[in-house]
Amino acid sequence: MSTTRSHQTIEMDIDNFGRYRAMNGSNASYAPRDVTREFGEDYGSRIFAGNVIQRRLAPNVLDKLERTIHFGTKLDPEIADEVAAAMKDWAIENGCTHYCHWFQPLTGATAEKHDSFLSFDGRGGVIAEFTGESLVRGEPDASSFPTGNIRDTFEARGYTAWDPTSPAFITINGGEATLCIPTVFVSWTGESLDQKTPLLRSIEALNTHAMRILKSFGSADGIHRVTSTLGCEQEYFLVDEDAWSERPDLMLCGRTLLGADSPKGHQLDDHYFGSIPHRVLSFMGDVEERLYLLGIPAKTRHNEVAPAQFELAPLFESTNLACDHQMLTMSVLKNVAREHGMVCLIHEKPFAGVNGSGKHNNWSLSTDSGKNLLSPKSNLQFLSFVTAVVRAIDLHADMLRATVANAANDLRLGANEAPPAIISIFAGHLLQFMIDELIAGKTIQKAEGSFMELGSESLPKVERHAGDRNRTSPFAFTGNKFEFRAVGSQASVAWPNTVLNTIIAESLDHIATRIEEAVEDGMDDAARNAAIMTILQDVMKTHSRVVFNGDNYSDEWKQEAERRGLPNLRSTPDALPAMETDKAKALFDAYNVLSDSELEARVEVLYESYVTVCEIEARTQMMMLNTMVLPAVARYQSEVGESVAASNAAGVESAAMKSRLEELVGLTASLYGSIQELDAFLSAEFDCVKQRAVDIRDTLLPAMERARTSCDALEGLVPADLWPLPSYTELLFGGLA
Repeated sequence: MSTTRSHQTIEMDIDNFGRYRAMNGSNASYAPRDVTREFGEDYGSRIFAGNVIQRRLAPNVLDKLERTIHFGTKLDPEIADEVAAAMKDWAIENGCTHYCHWFQPLTGATAEKHDSFLSFDGRGGVIAEFTGESLVRGEPDASSFPTGNIRDTFEARGYTAWDPTSPAFITINGGEATLCIPTVFVSWTGESLDQKTPLLRSIEALNTHAMRILKSFGSADGIHRVTSTLGCEQEYFLVDEDAWSERPDLMLCGRTLLGADSPKGHQLDDHYFGSIPHRVLSFMGDVEERLYLLGIPAKTRHNEVAPAQFELAPLFESTNLACDHQMLTMSVLKNVAREHGMVCLIHEKPFAGVNGSGKHNNWSLSTDSGKNLLSPKSNLQFLSFVTAVVRAIDLHADMLRATVANAANDLRLGANEAPPAIISIFAGHLLQFMIDELIAGKTIQKAEGSFMELGSESLPKVERHAGDRNRTSPFAFTGNKFEFRAVGSQASVAWPNTVLNTIIAESLDHIATRIEEAVEDGMDDAARNAAIMTILQDVMKTHSRVVFNGDNYSDEWKQEAERRGLPNLRSTPDALPAMETDKAKALFDAYNVLSDSELEARVEVLYESYVTVCEIEARTQMMMLNTMVLPAVARYQSEVGESVAASNAAGVESAAMKSRLEELVGLTASLYGSIQELDAFLSAEFDCVKQRAVDIRDTLLPAMERARTSCDALEGLVPADLWPLPSYTELLFGGLA
């Protein structure tokens, strides 16, 4: 069935997306939408893939393009013009007048420059034109994005280059449909200035050495590629737009810099997996509609732990596509929320003292034939891949920790809501059993699950998995994948997966080399397996210290981790130096993922981002304290002072009001002292961004916390009608019903 859709149909979709179901929390009921279209012809109808390209491209062009997409073969430049012409016709039929190269610079967001299909026809008129050259290459400004000093301001030329492995798609914003073409972004000298380029390189490295493992076991027949697969759980908060607009901190920083605890938070665990509020469910429905049109397989939705917190999770996809889809998902969440009179907060810690948000990075390995290489089997091939993962995490835990280091995630990691900064692996019962057998040199038996008797004949027997789950672990084996739980909710997942792919490729290379040296031609299966078993046993013995199946939140584990020699990098300034080591430079260079200059640029950008974000937050906090909080406190002090003066004039003792006044005066003095600390720090000049990051951690952030402590105490004293900011109770519990 054709997935091409008319301009009129697109306009109808715009109307549907724009409707505000359950406006302002009304109890209006809505007829169920027609989901047959979402699970049928409409799914993926806004991507240039599948039926669209099969119908529009000549067989020889289609074959060459699909070889590039599925097998990673070099793109034939001869097909670019035909692909571009077909893409243009499809886009125009779907209401597009403009196209853009959609890329991911080092800002952590996405970027796009729109160009019209308009072109002169040579006879005084105009035509719609889109050439192969326009498809393959674009030229945005390379100096206006973070470059880590790869490009000086006067060196402006940069290039975007088409990534054919991620399909072009159509977005609709403000009624305008735009063709978006996923691309990489590089400098004039060819150095990566983006997130996608090193990710694609890391996928190539992973494929190369995973295929060597498969060939060692004679199981590579019919397999062309091995790729990492990814499924990212996205946590987020929703707040009413009216309340958000009265909070400069939420508007500018994405999180509250002030705010006393609500009497109720998530102590009762009554929000988690509870009934989804109807206004939120309406929003979720519209989000899913838009994601389905973009071919993004949203699967799960539910209430998360904190009030006003929710989660969305997709099906697994290849890592490159999943990373692109993750960026699109965050954009859709934000855009659709505004259509519903809400704001979607994707910050890791929007509210102090309330559960933060992460983006659990579920990573696995699959062949192009559909086989999951991390599906537990009682064979050495499965254990070869697991051993590579264990070795990689043990050797490079510091680098993996550095991939999730930023100002926002520092507020989350280590609290009893997220894994600690110590990177370790949870193996679980099944995998731990197999690891123990391997280290002992025994014949490896697969641990089996069992069935639970639930005590009632009417209830079915429920199969119990062979292992439990550990929600405190930063890197947990969960059946056929590893869940990296330390990734922050607003982060681009391309960077952590680039590093994860690279460190595992290095360990696969190490193991494959040792196997190739040990296994000789003509060896029978028993001798080959014995040789491989010895290698894996040695590697696992050396690196199993990183495996820990207990409570990662406990103080005992911190002490035990120190005894084992595992790094505990608590903050961004602690973590980022791991990316500046000779070890890191050699690793990325050896696998052609990042050159020394590209790696140094990323580290520089990460330091700059940390410093800039923290300083913006400090300035925002100062502005709110000076222009909103202190005037409100002064008004209340005046009222209390007048009351005390009136009581004294009447000869009436007013101990309670005098005590209140003294408390107000003391807290105000403390608050003003903190504001002066902030001002002094922000006014000071600095030469070294890395030292500035350390000073921010040690001086600025504690001063901000002291200012907040005084302010939040004042919020508990000043009457609500005088307090200038919506409270936590209003933000977390108001307006979503």
